[in-house]
Amino acid sequence: MSFLQARGVVRAYGRTPALRGVTLDVAEGEILAVTGPSGCGKSTLLHCLAGILRPDAGQVTWCGERIDEWSEAARSRLRRTEFGVLFQFGQLVAELTAAENVALPLLLAGTGRREARTAALTWLERLGVAEVADVPPGEMSGGQQQRCALARALVTEPRVLFADEPTGALDTLTGEQVLTQLVRLAREQRTTVVLVTHEPRIAAYADREVTLRDGVLDRSGLGLDAPLPGGHR
Repeated sequence: MSFLQARGVVRAYGRTPALRGVTLDVAEGEILAVTGPSGCGKSTLLHCLAGILRPDAGQVTWCGERIDEWSEAARSRLRRTEFGVLFQFGQLVAELTAAENVALPLLLAGTGRREARTAALTWLERLGVAEVADVPPGEMSGGQQQRCALARALVTEPRVLFADEPTGALDTLTGEQVLTQLVRLAREQRTTVVLVTHEPRIAAYADREVTLRDGVLDRSGLGLDAPLPGGHR
């Protein structure tokens, strides 16, 4: 059963349309790849699904709730608890160490400092970057930064992880290592993943792929009605 849905989502930037009525269902526990050429609306769709942007028209529903109608504060709380977001360039806070960056979502949610740091260190260890726990982002490699960003996105154990071109700034080998870890951890926790990418080799990690072209879902590919692994829809 779909627990994250877009219905007729429209979004424009000024007079430039980005999404032209996208309807999409995402099933719980699914890893979904959203693909398509640059400028087709992939990131805009992800941002609408994650509550970062409000659609100009249409609906975004999560667990039966119209999150597109929620206030910015309510949508921000959702992204600190039930949703995790991983961006292409990590967007770590430069002034904080790796452990402080990873602990930040927990601290914002009211977790005590000691407990938050312990959880951060655990996640850095799980992602193989415990050695940079007290290092600022500027002293890390690109792969280390993105692993730290993934740890930060997962530290709250979100039900949905939104990943926007998460390997776009990495070399091929490092990118595949990060994706392998992302998929492994998502499967372990049954985290739903919405993964935006323009690379077929990255999309191949997903259970299902949908393609956007000029802001419209390509119905000729694996779209809304494609069966999920195990026979689910």
